[in-house]
Amino acid sequence: MPLALLALAIGAFGIGTTEFVIMGLLPEIAADYDVSIPLAGYATTLYALGVVLGAPLMTALGTRLTRKQMLLLLMGVFIAGNALTAAAPAFGLLLAGRIVAAFTHGAFFGIGAIVAADLVAPEKRATAIATMFTGLTVANVVGVPAGTWLGQQVSWRATFLAISVLGVVGLVGVARLVPAQRERAAARLGRELAVFRNPQVGLAMLMTVLGFGGVFAAVTYLASMMTEVTGFASSSVTWVTAVFGLGMVGGNLLSGRLADRNPMPMLYASLGGLAVTLGLFTFTAHNKAAAVVTIALVGAFGFATVPPLQKRVMDQAAAAPTLASAGNIAAFNFGNALAAWLGGIVISAGLGYTAVNWVGALMTLSALGVAVFATRLERRTAVQVSPPSSVGSPTAAPRPSAAGAPAGSAPTA
Repeated sequence: MPLALLALAIGAFGIGTTEFVIMGLLPEIAADYDVSIPLAGYATTLYALGVVLGAPLMTALGTRLTRKQMLLLLMGVFIAGNALTAAAPAFGLLLAGRIVAAFTHGAFFGIGAIVAADLVAPEKRATAIATMFTGLTVANVVGVPAGTWLGQQVSWRATFLAISVLGVVGLVGVARLVPAQRERAAARLGRELAVFRNPQVGLAMLMTVLGFGGVFAAVTYLASMMTEVTGFASSSVTWVTAVFGLGMVGGNLLSGRLADRNPMPMLYASLGGLAVTLGLFTFTAHNKAAAVVTIALVGAFGFATVPPLQKRVMDQAAAAPTLASAGNIAAFNFGNALAAWLGGIVISAGLGYTAVNWVGALMTLSALGVAVFATRLERRTAVQVSPPSSVGSPTAAPRPSAAGAPAGSAPTA
C-alpha cells in the first residue's frame, strides 16, 4: 500500500479520537458543568450534526482548492475546534468547539477516501478505504482509552488539548506524505449534485444512517451503562473502550478485503450480525464478561459496514464523487446523532440504559431492509435496460460498474 495512506490514517486517528473519546468523558463533563448525562450527550449529538452540515459546506470550498490543499485546511480547522473545546468556560462554548471540529470530519474522510481509492488499482479500492479508516479504528484502541484515562486522572480539558496536538501531527503527515494533487477537491457544484439523481446513492446513504447509527445508540451511553448496569468502576471504562476499538479494527480490516470481492453479501452479514448483537446487549450488559465480549462484537460488526457502504456510494457517484463521498460520512454521523438523541429519549423516559440497545437493533434491522430493497431495485433496473437476447427475450446482461466490476454481482457503488 502507498505510504500516503499512512498520512491519511494519521489524520483519521486524530479525528477518530475526538469523535469517540467523548463517550468515556460524559460523566466528567456533566459534573464539571453541572448538567445531566442526557444533556451532556449533546456533545455527541451536535458533533454529529456538525459533520452533517460541514460536509457539503466544506466540500463546496473544494472547487477552488486541490485535494491536498483541502486536506491541509481541514486539519487546521480541526486543531482550532479542539482548542476551543479544551478552553471552553461554559457548556455552550464546549458545544461550539465540538461543532467547529466536526465541520472538518465529513470532508476530510470524504476527500481522503477518494485520494486513497485513487492510489490503488480498482480491485483494491475497498481495501485502501479500509486502510485509511484504520486510523479511525486504532484511535479507539489507543487514542480513546488514553484520552479517557487522561480526562479521568487530570482533566477532560487536557484530553482535548492533547487532541489538538494530534491534529498538528496529522497536519504535518498530510503535508509531507500525501503527493501533490492536480485535481480539484470537488467538481462544479451542479455536477456534484447531479449524482444524487441516482436513487442508489440515496439508498446507500440511508443504509449508512440506519446501520452505523445503531452502533451509537449503545456507544454514546456506554460509560454510564458499564458503571450503572454492568457494575464496572469508572476507571475500567478506559480498557472497555479499548475492547470496542479492537473490535472495530478487526471488523474494518476484514470487511475491506471481503468487500472488494463480495460487497453486498458482506454488508448483509455485518448488518445482520450487528442487529443481533445489539439486541443481545440488553441482556449481556448485566454480566461483566458477557458485556465485554458483546462490546467487541458491536465494534467489529459496526465497522464492518463502513468499507462496503463507503465504496458503494463512491462507485454509484463515480462521475463526481466528492460531495457524495463526504455526504456519506455525514450520513454516518447523522445516524450517530439520531441514535444518540433517541437513546437520550428512552433513558429520560425511565426505560434504563440498556433500552438504548433495542433502539440500535431496530435501526440496524431497518438498514438491512433498505439494503435488500436496493439490491432488488438494482436488479430490476438492470433487466429493464438490458438489450433483448438472440432469442428475443429480455436478459440482464452484465454491465460494468464504476469500479470495473461486473454488475451481475450487485455493482458496489
